[in-house]
Amino acid sequence: MSVLIAFLSLIVEFALGYPDWLFRAIGHPVTWFGRLISFLDLRLNRATDPDALRRQRGVQALLVIVLVPAIAGLCVQLVLLWFVPLGWIIAVFLATSLLSQKSLYEHVEAVADALDSGGLDMGRAAVSRIVGRDPETLDRAGVCRAAIESLAENFSDGIVAPVFWTGVGGLAGGAAYKAANTADSMVGHRTPRHEAFGWAAARFDDWINLPASRLTALLIVLASLLVEGADPRDAWKAVRRDAKKHRSPNAGWPEAAMAGALGLALAGPRSYGGVMVDDIFMGEGGRRDVDSGDIRRALKLYRVADYLLIGLFGLVALIAVLVF
Repeated sequence: MSVLIAFLSLIVEFALGYPDWLFRAIGHPVTWFGRLISFLDLRLNRATDPDALRRQRGVQALLVIVLVPAIAGLCVQLVLLWFVPLGWIIAVFLATSLLSQKSLYEHVEAVADALDSGGLDMGRAAVSRIVGRDPETLDRAGVCRAAIESLAENFSDGIVAPVFWTGVGGLAGGAAYKAANTADSMVGHRTPRHEAFGWAAARFDDWINLPASRLTALLIVLASLLVEGADPRDAWKAVRRDAKKHRSPNAGWPEAAMAGALGLALAGPRSYGGVMVDDIFMGEGGRRDVDSGDIRRALKLYRVADYLLIGLFGLVALIAVLVF
C-alpha cells in the first residue's frame, strides 16, 4: 500500500501541486517542521555550552525531529486505512504535500521568464527564491547556472527522495524524511552556531539522500536518451568523473548528470553569505556561458526524468499489487 500511495501521490501532485489557498489556511508540512526545529534550536543550542554537549543535544533534537513526524504519519495512515472508508485516497492527498514537482518547475521557469522579460536584476530576484547563494554576485550566466543546479538538486531532495521514503515507509517514512531534510537546511551548516549542534542533522541527511541522489542521476541519464539535444553518454561520463568530487556526497550526482547531458559546467566557485566556496565544476570542460534557453532545455530534461520516475513507481506499485 505504501508504494501505491507514493505512486498515486506523484500523479496527483504533478497535476495539482500544493494549492495556494491551503498554504494560506494551514501552512505546509515544511513550515510545521520548521517551527519544531526552531524551537529545539532555541532551547537546546546554547552558545555557552561546550561543543561536545551541543553535538549531543543535536543528536537528541534530531531524534525528536524525525520521530514526532514519523509517529504522527504512522498513526494517521493506520487510522485512514483501518477505520476510514476509502481512507487510502486521503492518504494519497496527504502524501502529495511532501512533493514539489509542480512548484519546482514553476520556480525555475520563473527565472528564465524573469531574465527574458526584465533582465538581470529580475533574474537575480527570481533565482534568490530558490538558491541560498548571494544573488548580487551573479552575472546572467551565473543566474542561469544557479537555476539549473537548483533544479537538479531539488529534483533529488524535493521529489525523488520523499517519494522513495514514502514508498518504503508510507506517510511515516515520507514525513520523517521531509523533517530530517528540513533540519539539515536549517541547522546543518558549518557556522559557529550550528557546527556542533547541526552535525547530526547534516550527517543523517547525507545518509538518507544516498539512494535518491543516485536514482536521480540515473533518471536524468535515461531521460537524455529521449530529449533532443541531450547527450546520455556525456551525462554518464560526467556522473562517473565528477559526482564524487562535489563537496556534498549527494548533490554532485544529479548536478553532474544534468551538466553532462546539456554540455554545461555547473557548480564551481560561488558565494554564500559573503563567503566564497571553491567547489569543483560538474561537467568539467562544459560550456559556462549559460543562458535562459539552457534553463528551458534543463526543464525539458527534468520533465522527462519526472515522467520516468512516475513510470518506475507505477511499475513497482503494479508488481506489489499483483504479488501481495
